[in-house]
Amino acid sequence: MAHHHHHHGHHHENLYFQGSSSGKKHDRLGENKEDDTLRRFRYLLGLTDLFRHFIETNPNPKIREIMAEIDRQNAEEAKKGSSGGGSAETVFRESPPFIKGTMRDYQIAGLNWLISLHENGISGILADEMGLGKTLQTISFLGYLRHIQGITGPHLVAVPKSTLDNWKREFEKWTPDVNVLVLQGAKEERHQLINDRLIDEDFDVCITSYEMILREKAHLKKFAWEYIIIDEAHRIKNEESSLSQVIRMFSSRNRLLITGTPLQNNLHELWALLNFLLPDVFGDSDAFDQWFRGQDRDQDQVVQQLHRVLRPFLLRRVKSDVEKSLLPKKEINVYIGMSEMQVKWYKKILEKDIDAVNGAGGKRESKTRLLNIVMQLRKCCNHPYLFEGAEPGPPYTTDEHLIYNSGKMIVLDKLLKRLQSQGSRVLIFSQMSRLLDILEDYCVFRGYKYCRIDGGTAHEDRIAAIDEYNRPGSDKFIFLLTTRAGGLGINLTTADTVILYDSDWNPQADLQAMDRAHRIGQTKQVVVYRFVTDNAIEEKVLERAAQKLRLDQLVIQQGRAQIATKAAANKEELLSMIQHGAEKVFQTKGAFGLMAEKGANLDDDDIDAILKAGEERTRELNAKYEKLGIDDLQKFTSES
Repeated sequence: MAHHHHHHGHHHENLYFQGSSSGKKHDRLGENKEDDTLRRFRYLLGLTDLFRHFIETNPNPKIREIMAEIDRQNAEEAKKGSSGGGSAETVFRESPPFIKGTMRDYQIAGLNWLISLHENGISGILADEMGLGKTLQTISFLGYLRHIQGITGPHLVAVPKSTLDNWKREFEKWTPDVNVLVLQGAKEERHQLINDRLIDEDFDVCITSYEMILREKAHLKKFAWEYIIIDEAHRIKNEESSLSQVIRMFSSRNRLLITGTPLQNNLHELWALLNFLLPDVFGDSDAFDQWFRGQDRDQDQVVQQLHRVLRPFLLRRVKSDVEKSLLPKKEINVYIGMSEMQVKWYKKILEKDIDAVNGAGGKRESKTRLLNIVMQLRKCCNHPYLFEGAEPGPPYTTDEHLIYNSGKMIVLDKLLKRLQSQGSRVLIFSQMSRLLDILEDYCVFRGYKYCRIDGGTAHEDRIAAIDEYNRPGSDKFIFLLTTRAGGLGINLTTADTVILYDSDWNPQADLQAMDRAHRIGQTKQVVVYRFVTDNAIEEKVLERAAQKLRLDQLVIQQGRAQIATKAAANKEELLSMIQHGAEKVFQTKGAFGLMAEKGANLDDDDIDAILKAGEERTRELNAKYEKLGIDDLQKFTSES
């Protein structure tokens, strides 16, 4: 990928560009902040004159002087006719020797990009899609600073708590010689670490969580950090948040933001990020807002301008670009009827709150009550045994009734048999850890070997389970997970099938779940089956998620500013979800369709029919949302 010599003056369409590598070790003592700034500004002005506007609106007189100096240098160079800076070089063409293991081409390109930012004194945003190895790219860059530039640290890496151990493991794996301090734990343990290691600066890299940064800011702000690196950085886009404010007080030569979430183009959030990366250029949010308002005759132009401003600082690759061998995932919604027992419980839940369901309570219906009904109905769609008194017994036995009393279980049972015979391995996700309990009983009953992770799984156990599942020749067939069991750092590419037993309200959570298997290193095509109870509340949950995803997509594509996607459902939406299919439930004697006729006696042809119908409906649903524009989607309520 990075095999050609680039010369300055080329316009790079892609986000990857190379900076001039001077080859000499930086004499760090002789280099003061002003030289840094000078070098940075010269570089920015070379990219696009847009920056001149922002730099000149900066009230700081120091900056005026630097600008004058740049103009003087440029004039002198113009006289001499030299082009300034010589040609750029690619620093690494292959995986660097100080990394234990092999980096992929695009990861090496990312490393070169980080190096070029560093050489030009610029902070940046590494925004590759989930699963492309942003952690490794960052570690390799710190390795470059250490081994090539002689800069060992100190570096500060701020991460969400759930990824602390993952970062630590990655350092141990790729650059075991780096002295890593993980600052976490209860007060006593923490203070021990602070006294024994932090204060004496017995570390190269300090990894800590957002919470700890706030708690231990007094200690952390005493250091002159080389790099401050913020993982999952989309969480600091609001410059009011205490984390943003505290980190802005720390002193560092440079900063790096890491995020797998594409930039939502809300102008103010964008400004907050730019201000964080380049406080001396984007010092004044009013100037920024004004500049964009002045342009608002043509939205598209504004967005193009913005992207021009951002392009030098942002590297984002998506899986389909970099990894041609990764096949796109195939998603199929599987529509499933309820069992006899489910219909009975579904009715019971609706009858218990019939006035709420009919909307007869007028506006007095509390949202909490509606949410509770929604929750009960969703439990019923999953498995009636989630209710006290539904399971036959005592004595309680694990037997076929565990399967035939839930429509989803009947289909799951047939599907798993088929998947196992074709050599697939399966991840099953649910929102509800109580449902995982039922699935565990089922796995034991059917003799399927499995692993399990939910919110309550201790970190060591979680790592052990992942390693065991991924071990070559592992006999584990199924991995049970809750959708939100800290999706980060869970790599399960040894599975090729994902079953979403139920859907998350937030479509991003489901995508993150699928990306446990559909990520770099996956050699097969990933198939995702999403179970949806037909003619019931789940159909509405699915439609709403599809609508929200499409809206997110358009917002990002078009870079439209003023759009906030509705997150929480309002009362009308909840009500229409509850009412959806209610009439049918009351009319039907038994269950719906195939389930009623055959129950647990579905055969292979029936499963084929269900999957085929699902593919067809999935296509129709996607086509419906493809056609809608932003305004339709925002007006969209659950009536349609």
